[in-house]
Amino acid sequence: MNKLALATHFIRRELKERYRGSFTGFGWALLQPLLQLAIYAFVFVQIFKARVPGAGAPGYVPFLVVAMWPWIAFSEAIFRSTTAIQDNAALIGKVALPRALLVLAPCAASFFLHGVGFLAILAVLSISGHGIEMIKVPLALLLYVPMFAYAFGICLTLAALQVFVRDLVQIIGQLLTLMMFAAPIFYDRTNLPERFQVLLDLNPFTFYVEGMRNLLLGYGEFPWHGLLIAILVAGLTLAFGLWLFRRLDPHFEDFL
Repeated sequence: MNKLALATHFIRRELKERYRGSFTGFGWALLQPLLQLAIYAFVFVQIFKARVPGAGAPGYVPFLVVAMWPWIAFSEAIFRSTTAIQDNAALIGKVALPRALLVLAPCAASFFLHGVGFLAILAVLSISGHGIEMIKVPLALLLYVPMFAYAFGICLTLAALQVFVRDLVQIIGQLLTLMMFAAPIFYDRTNLPERFQVLLDLNPFTFYVEGMRNLLLGYGEFPWHGLLIAILVAGLTLAFGLWLFRRLDPHFEDFL
């Protein structure tokens, strides 16, 4: 079996495991984001009265959603993939396979599931008149390419280290929370004092947040200055992740 067939097999297995025993099955991938959308609309708009600054700004719900769902895909991919080698310890040493595929499966499954949910939410927002520029959705989805490469590089690094440092997954949960609030997902950069706004660019995910909002909502300017940096960071992170994973791979069996 070639690597592509193996990767497809493990991704399918991951998807089946996530919805095993679920009444709605894969349909939950569509129902869950729609339910979350309803919750966000009620909590942030009706209770917190959140607004986006600036004349002609979009409503807060689409402003939040087009940034939040890429983040959910990114963060879940990292969190689930961190324990991928540890969770598949029974296969290590018994089956000859590229072990990076064990990390790829939860990473790719997270992006696939939340990508489907993202498209469903965009369609609902567009139909309900929230100004989603559906013609630019393919361009927005292209941003998922460097985002996935960046995430997969992190996943490979953390999955390899988790074999030797078992409490790493608990630390990662806290770091992901910090990274989320250090990106302008819940707020616009203009909400911050000007001297702090530049610090947002130190977070690689800021590019994806502001890029999505520009493409899908026409909000702000597209961060062209950050595109090359995002691609470079994604490439370097993936290259480092592959290098470290291959370097530590021979020692996995001794610690599992």
